[in-house]
Amino acid sequence: MAQHRHRLREMEALRALVTTGTTIGAARRLGVSQSSISRALGQLEQRVGRDLFLRSSGRIEPTAAALRLNAQLDPLFETLALIEGAEWASADEEPLRLIVPPTLAHNFVISRVAAFLKQNPGKNLQLDIQATDVLVSGILDLHYDLGLTSAMIQRSGVTLVPWLRSPVVCAMPNGHPFEEKDSITPADLEGVELIEFLRRLGTRAVTEQIFARAGVRPRTVAETATNMAALELVREGLGVTLLNPFPVLSGGMPGISVRPFDAPITYNTSFVLPSGRQPSEFARQFMEYVKASTPPDDYSEFV
Repeated sequence: MAQHRHRLREMEALRALVTTGTTIGAARRLGVSQSSISRALGQLEQRVGRDLFLRSSGRIEPTAAALRLNAQLDPLFETLALIEGAEWASADEEPLRLIVPPTLAHNFVISRVAAFLKQNPGKNLQLDIQATDVLVSGILDLHYDLGLTSAMIQRSGVTLVPWLRSPVVCAMPNGHPFEEKDSITPADLEGVELIEFLRRLGTRAVTEQIFARAGVRPRTVAETATNMAALELVREGLGVTLLNPFPVLSGGMPGISVRPFDAPITYNTSFVLPSGRQPSEFARQFMEYVKASTPPDDYSEFV
């Protein structure tokens, strides 16, 4: 029986490390010393006969084998939680570390965070607002538990969970000649003043490929990094822009007219998670709340 208790402590240490991301967090979660966590993890590696963790510069990170082992432990700890009458991984004292780009944060996420926390008193959520490249690196480094983005990400180590699909649209100032059209084609943009996105953003490369295939050359008058900045330049009458309508145009925008753009560009608004790690119950609850509280609009469809 004592041997089984030791094995359970090792499995608890593994699970706590995967959940919190650090030995300090794991020790705090289990109410033991950091050295106890390190010792239990070392004993677990000896028991299974293989390395389960990468140790470098004082950091310890689970390998793919450790993550697979942790996933296999789900039924065991779910059963223990039922026996104890509480869910092991819920830990209301642990905040949900959320990271979101500025456009999504200010036009959509902040109001959802406020409403969710009002409905769930006692929960703690840490919201960071950063550019998408910082979001991806933060998720990879396990500094955040969950991200939201509409960017076109192709990066190993993160898992995208899409939940909203939005075709690209053409936004123009009120009174623009394009208002007479039902939709805009790439050929329509020949010589037209266009506000584009910076080349470091994935959208720019896609639109340039479409223009090249169509043999058209819009006249780039400005380049920017955010949808809101592009729309403000449009509203000032500087030109038109091609962008993701969600969330900035979901409810319309004064001074702006919108038409579909006839091109195969679709934005997927997605949750971003570290690959190989199951989201916590807190994260799952917030993800479901975001999806359930998103109203339908004229431009997007739920995945």
